[in-house]
Amino acid sequence: MAKDREVVAFAYLDEGWAPCGLLTMTEEGSTLLASRFSYGTRYLDRLNAVEVDPVSLGLHGDSVKGKVLLPVNELTSFGGIRDAAPDSWGRRVIEAKLKVPANSLRESDYLLHAGSNRVGALDVRLTRDSEPAEGSTGGVHELEHLLDAAERIDEGLPVPAHLEQIFIQGTALGGARPKATVRDESGRLMLAKFATRKDSFDIPAVETATLRLAGAAGLRVPAVQTQMLGDRRIMMIRRFDRYWLDKGVMPDGETDLTLAPKAGRSERRMAFVSGLTLVGCDESESNAKAYSDLAAAVRKYCHPTVIRQDSEELFKRMVFNVMVNNDDDHLRNHGFIWDPTLSGWRLSPLYDVLPRPSLATDRYLHLGVGPDGRISTVDNALAGAGQFSINPARAGQLVAEVWAVVREWKVAFDEFGVSSQDIEKVAPAFRHIDDISSVEARKLIG
Repeated sequence: MAKDREVVAFAYLDEGWAPCGLLTMTEEGSTLLASRFSYGTRYLDRLNAVEVDPVSLGLHGDSVKGKVLLPVNELTSFGGIRDAAPDSWGRRVIEAKLKVPANSLRESDYLLHAGSNRVGALDVRLTRDSEPAEGSTGGVHELEHLLDAAERIDEGLPVPAHLEQIFIQGTALGGARPKATVRDESGRLMLAKFATRKDSFDIPAVETATLRLAGAAGLRVPAVQTQMLGDRRIMMIRRFDRYWLDKGVMPDGETDLTLAPKAGRSERRMAFVSGLTLVGCDESESNAKAYSDLAAAVRKYCHPTVIRQDSEELFKRMVFNVMVNNDDDHLRNHGFIWDPTLSGWRLSPLYDVLPRPSLATDRYLHLGVGPDGRISTVDNALAGAGQFSINPARAGQLVAEVWAVVREWKVAFDEFGVSSQDIEKVAPAFRHIDDISSVEARKLIG
């Protein structure tokens, strides 16, 4: 029998939490049937209020006051709420914590058990008076225990009491790979991504090198490095949804955010939504969408001052994925953050980019590339550049910028610490420009 469950959504504004609305979820067993949301009047009156998501839950003053809002496109969940819920790995950690079968909990249970240190600036609690369930985020000295616990969860084994810190530092996280949140020596929040025994190559090393390669090609990437724990490598990514600011100081007029903790500064949060939310579709529909849908979302929802820059960035990311054969580019692997220096949305830094070795002649990305659909070629990307408001000459320049770096990927991977054996294992992911473009396209690239 279907039942309604009411929970309270909180938003992190400046230096603290504020209740922002009432979320009602209609559930039947583990199936979410429907959702509705009402913003709190006091929250809407705040000058610094941030929308939970700009598609279904945009802030338009009196137009949302006192109204019950529904998800767009007859979805059962709001995109902004869905992004605050744990994804694949986080759900597995919660299930291990509660000792329940996979996918057996209600969606509201996953939301409530994710804790308050989740991605972005949203929290979900039982009542308005509930305290944030942040727990203590341990330091890098706890990585060994976290890795051991993650391996046990990955193998379906129980987690002993001395490894239970994973239930605090791993519940809120998405993606399929084992991971946990820790603080580095300076106090910055880091995402630690672990290898698994099933990996055919050193994924932490290769993913780190790929992000650094993307950064060298001019794409915005988070600070990333690897760390050895005995003979096991861990990928360490700085959380880009956190920043530090002098206490009591608003970022008005500033052009950059402080990433360094120090005395007198407080850690603050940036709201986050996925590309899935901005495109307004269900996860099962992601494969039917295209980069042009993300480009349209950039034009519609991003701050006017960054639309051109983010459109070109998105186009270059698509081209980069073509060149490195990253076909895990689904809509959850594209993100947007609320930038307080703009008071608006913009593309988040790039994340979750990994080359997939393949011997296939015809390759496809997850999302559509151009008029020829998902086929992964430079010609297809160039033919679709108009959907990004990019003219042919500029599109050729952007492709050339990416290729000038990717063509030297072996040298870069070697410099970034990837072993020669792993370089050879991932080499089939990379193709020469001549193999993915026509003579006419190469003339445009120059």
